[in-house]
Amino acid sequence: MTTSTTTKAKTRPAPSTQGIAPKRERVFSGIQPTGVAHIGNYLGAIRHWVDEQDIYENIYCIVDLHAITLPQDPAELRVSVRRLAATLFACGMDPRRSTLFVQSHLHEHAELAWILDCVTPVGWLNRMTQFKIKAGEDREQASAGLYTYPVLQAADILLYQADAVPVGDDQRQHVEIARDIAATFNHRFGQTFVEPRALIREEGARIMSLDEPEKKMSKSSAEASYIALLDPPDVIRKKIARATTDSQREIVFDEKRPGIFNLLTIYQLLGGESKEQIEAEFAGKGYKEFKAALTDRLIATLEPIQRRFDELFADHAALDALLAQGDEQIRPLAVETLRVAKEHVGLL
Repeated sequence: MTTSTTTKAKTRPAPSTQGIAPKRERVFSGIQPTGVAHIGNYLGAIRHWVDEQDIYENIYCIVDLHAITLPQDPAELRVSVRRLAATLFACGMDPRRSTLFVQSHLHEHAELAWILDCVTPVGWLNRMTQFKIKAGEDREQASAGLYTYPVLQAADILLYQADAVPVGDDQRQHVEIARDIAATFNHRFGQTFVEPRALIREEGARIMSLDEPEKKMSKSSAEASYIALLDPPDVIRKKIARATTDSQREIVFDEKRPGIFNLLTIYQLLGGESKEQIEAEFAGKGYKEFKAALTDRLIATLEPIQRRFDELFADHAALDALLAQGDEQIRPLAVETLRVAKEHVGLL
């Protein structure tokens, strides 16, 4: 009987795959609602998310549980969640092609995080550089949530069986610990989670501060250091006019001149020309002319985003409905992954 069955299996023709689209990789990204989204976020992440909506199966999460690891004003946090959602949709995120939802709306994140806390060695958390940076010198006063932040982040990723997580190189460590936690859990309890990999972004990954170009642009820094996606034209003009350059005159891509290099990088990413084309465009011209051109390009890029944002943010009910749609789209996957994990550890 065994021989006969094997023979039939060998001679059976393979099913046709003609007309069947190949399975897309599932990608998960999270973004905190605190602060304001800036041009570094747009060029390094948001623009890629929008452009890749038909390449990957995309899941995007507004991680408000992560936000409360540091003190937050409750009323402002609620507004910030809506503001970020409206910004992402305004940038081109399409709810028909991607899933956007709010982390705290699905209790499965917090529940899985606790289970993963119980298999994560303290030594792994002690090595996380992000905690050391955010906690500062007074680590004894930092919240336990900030310390276990990487485990919640791992739960976010593993809950949706993500194949990859798009990050800059400075966030690689967080994906690596998520992968290690998944591997440890799978080894101890049986196959449960996909072990994700980091999808490292090179283009736009290191947009630097306008006033301190040796540091990465950050929404937690002074307002003069970044161009917010919702900055009005007059504010953009002032910020670019005051942006750090140097005492030289030639406008070229020279990494040893971080101020002008950063501004040229922003100009290039917004327009798509080659470095050689841009250098030729500004040959013989000064910083005033270049900064004026960069300002015009920023304003032109952000104007339609800001117009769409105003429309979305003015209708809270419609915006909340879009987020609720995302919640419901993704909930079945979260529920099933948590069920399997609980069953494997003996909680079901």
